[in-house]
Formats: sequence, C-alpha cells, structure tokens
Amino acid sequence: MAGDSRRVYGRRAGRRLRPGRQALLDELLPKLRLEPPTSGWLEPAQLFPRAADDLWVEIGFGGGEHLAWQAAHHPQIGFIGAEPFVNGVARLLGYVADRQLDNVRIVDDDVRPVLDALPDACVGRLFVLFPDPWPKRRHHRRRIVGPETLDGLARILKDGAELRAASDDAGHVAWMLRHVRGHADFEWTARRPGDWRRRPDDWPPTRYEAKAQAAGRPPTYLCFRRRPRG
Repeated sequence: MAGDSRRVYGRRAGRRLRPGRQALLDELLPKLRLEPPTSGWLEPAQLFPRAADDLWVEIGFGGGEHLAWQAAHHPQIGFIGAEPFVNGVARLLGYVADRQLDNVRIVDDDVRPVLDALPDACVGRLFVLFPDPWPKRRHHRRRIVGPETLDGLARILKDGAELRAASDDAGHVAWMLRHVRGHADFEWTARRPGDWRRRPDDWPPTRYEAKAQAAGRPPTYLCFRRRPRG
C-alpha cells in the first residue's frame, strides 16, 4: 500500500495495565504476533495451526470486541487484527485466552508492511471500524481509507469481497463514500437508508460505538464490494 510515511500515528499506550493483562502481552502476544517477512510473500495458509477457509482482516480493532466476536463465530476463518494501542491489544488477548481462539494473529505495529506482503486476492473481508477521523485537513492523508490506500486494499481483496467501514464522524463518512465510490474496483452495496443507519446482525456492537451513541453521534455503517477483476 502506498503511503506518505511508515510512521504510526496516535496513542501507543494508555493506563498502566493490570498484572494479568501485562502477562498476556509478555507471554501470549509473542506467540500471536504477525510480522512482515524480510522477503517474499506471507502465506495465509501457514499463519494458523489448522487450515482456514478464508482470511479476514481488521485494521484498528480498538478494544477487540468485534474481532473476538467474529473469530469466535467463524472458527473456520483466519483473522489478522491490527492495532498499535497497547491497551487494546491486551484487551483482545484477554478475549483470545478466555475463548481459546486459535484463529487470530495480531499486528501491534504499522499494518502496512504486512498488507504489502499479502498475496493478491487473498482476503475475503476487511474491516475498518471507527478509525481516527483525523478531522484537520492537513491530516487527511493519515486516514486509512482514502486515495493513498485503496489500490492496495483492492489488490489483496478477493473478487466479491467486502470492505466494511464505520464512523460516527459525518465528515469522515463523506470522505470514505467519495473516495471508495469513486474507485473503479469498489461498489457501495446500500440500496436504502436503513442499509447504512442500522448495524447488520453479524456486526456486533463495540464499546466505542456505544460511547458515540451516548454522546449523540449516530454511527454510519458502510459496506462496499470488491468488483470482479477484468
């Protein structure tokens, strides 16, 4: 994926972790951490201890509620979750340990080198849920869904794969709609207002979403489909 920098923006750590969660970072994370290869491609079939029917990716999983729910409900799918915020990683590790999930791998740094190392057309679904909207114009290039990234996302998505996005920031929603709908490889699947106003049944709520709703910021749920190649 092209970009103007390999720097990771935003917070990397918050409150001091409880001993149990720190232990998960020290002991479990090294077993699940996914790093880009020094050369060649990542092989999705080799990322998990058993064969996976598909590969789904969540960029910026926050506290991990959504990713853990998806992984538990789709044990036949392999998941890559990316999140540089240490406290969020620790929370996801807690879900992984409690639910004994063996189909999750974690990128706790810049996800772009990992995405660059994925083969073409290997991802069946990609989630970008409530990312930092970076509201200042000079920061718009940091947005994960935009002209700097869409070619790369289209490359790794399978024909017919879904790109799911959500935001409670109206300006960010307009940005994503403008750029994704304007990209030749994607189509917006919505046909009626309810399609973007109501969260689908297989899209579990998150803590951030609840906070946004409580603050009077209704979320918008977007689903795009990767058009067939050729």
